[in-house]
Amino acid sequence: MQISAFCFPFPLTLPPSQGGSGWVFSLAFMKDIRMEESWKAQLSSEFQKPYFRLLTDFVRQEYSTVQCFPPARLIFNAFDQTPFHDVKVVILGQDPYHGDGQAHGLCFSVQDGIAFPPSLRNIFQEIQAETGAPVPQSGDLTRWARQGVFLLNTCLSVRAHQAFSHSGKGWETFTDAVIETLSREREGLVFLLWGAPAGRKAKLIDASRHHILQCAHPSPLSAYRGFFGCGHFNEANNYLISKGKSPIQW
Repeated sequence: MQISAFCFPFPLTLPPSQGGSGWVFSLAFMKDIRMEESWKAQLSSEFQKPYFRLLTDFVRQEYSTVQCFPPARLIFNAFDQTPFHDVKVVILGQDPYHGDGQAHGLCFSVQDGIAFPPSLRNIFQEIQAETGAPVPQSGDLTRWARQGVFLLNTCLSVRAHQAFSHSGKGWETFTDAVIETLSREREGLVFLLWGAPAGRKAKLIDASRHHILQCAHPSPLSAYRGFFGCGHFNEANNYLISKGKSPIQW
């Protein structure tokens, strides 16, 4: 995978609580935050917009003063793990997990050794029901990302233990642009939209070019209202096969 450092238009200092020792990211934005080259090319105009500068000012201030997740170097992990032209399936989440050690830049995913959050546990339960595959030992979904599953949260950062604390600051505008770019520049993708907030993103996707699957969110509060039994994992693979693409090993 060809990877290059992505560049924020500002310096960012991280405190020790964020995995650093007060080191500074230069104007060549964050040598430690990386974005795969194809995404950088696709989104270059977005980084120049006024809202994005305001967003990055906010993120810089937050990460330099309070504990935030994911670690700064993993904010764009979904983009780093799944190059633009390798995307086959898009799964939309909302906020990153805000508990200690959970979020690592891939929606619904947690790092090795971290207990499965309830939504992820329900995702694995549905996969097992559809495919017969056993529930994995690890909740790290990097293995999906490397097969072409783009695991995008609509908000890419959050304060520790404060859900939705970075909402309304510009991330949603940015990730809407990401979805629109995928819809416009790619063809034959599967979009898995779980829950009402994700479902509202359907309007950004050209349904004549892509396959959109919607149902309830896998949260315990809603999984029994349509997520369980949705069949999305098998249906996604069937669609990919129909387009001559390899299925995902869920």
